[in-house]
Order: sequence, then C-alpha cells, then structure tokens
Amino acid sequence: MFYEIEVIDHIRVPPSLFGEKLKEAVLTQLNEKYNIFISKELGLTITISEIINIGDGVIIPGDGAAYYETKFKVITFKPELQEVVFGRVTDITDFGAFMNLGAIDGMIHISQTMDDFVSFSKTGVLAGKESGKSLKINDACKARIIAVSYKEMDNPKIGLTMRQPWLGKLEDIEKEKSKLKEAKEPKEEKKKK
Repeated sequence: MFYEIEVIDHIRVPPSLFGEKLKEAVLTQLNEKYNIFISKELGLTITISEIINIGDGVIIPGDGAAYYETKFKVITFKPELQEVVFGRVTDITDFGAFMNLGAIDGMIHISQTMDDFVSFSKTGVLAGKESGKSLKINDACKARIIAVSYKEMDNPKIGLTMRQPWLGKLEDIEKEKSKLKEAKEPKEEKKKK
C-alpha cells in the first residue's frame, strides 16, 4: 500500500551547500538520504512530497555542517500481509515468476501461480496441465501478499500467491467472470417466463 507519512529528522547540510537557499539545500540532502531508503517502519520510500517545517540550524563542533530539525512528508510503499496488488510479470524462472508492484518486485513460487499442476517450458512460460492457463512475461496479474521479509534491508522480499479465487492473470479472471455471467443468464430468463 502507498502511504504519505510525516517524518521528523535532523538533516545534515554540509558547508558546500551553504550558498544555496535553505529549503533547496535541505531538499537536496533529504533526497540523498531518503532515495531508495528502506525500513520496516516506513517501507520503501518513493519521494519527498513536501517540506513542512525547517527548524533552526545547529553547528556541531568539529563537523562544520549545520543540522536542521526538519518535518517533511514522504511517499512510501509498505507492503501489507493479505493486501491484494496488481502488477505485471517481469520474469519467469523454473521456480516461479516475478511481478512488478510499482516500487518493488514480488515473487510468486511456481506452486502459487495457479490452482493446477504447473510446468515450466523452455520458452519461458508457466503452463497449467489441466486448466490450459499460462503465465508469461508482461501478463497483467492480480495477487495477494503472503510474506514480507526485511531480513536483508537493502533487498526486501515479498511473497505472492495467485491460487485464491479472483487472483491470477487478469485475462483469465475476466474469462471466469464471463463464464459465471453466462451460467446465470439462462436461469434468470427462465424465472421471467
């Protein structure tokens, strides 16, 4: 889920930026510090959306830089367990598929790609044995987040599933909806007569 969060932090502005306007210098340092910043509390930062307040600067002896208590808003992506997400398949491997969620890729283990026996072809396609469904690069999909790990802070892992009802390749979901609609229509027509 994407959030806009207010954060307060002490931002170090080095002497090389003293000639710039304060807001521009602080924004430069915020972007440097929070560009591709990952934490369990914030998730993955996307961008600084607004600087709300910059306090008085403090110079620490021996450093030469000024530190400003800054209140700002940041846009983050924080994956939540059980959240339904949309994305596109970016890679297919013999153990599953990777799906881009916008800010990060999630991984769908081959056993979680569809409710069927799934095989990997040399052409880079995952195919269901009974259903005839397939999954390939660039397919638009809907999945549910089933695992989030920050064990490696610079490379968080997101586990996804598409085995639950109304999840999977969007094209397949639309086909299922059409089948259900067609199955209901004759019953409704009989009731009217």
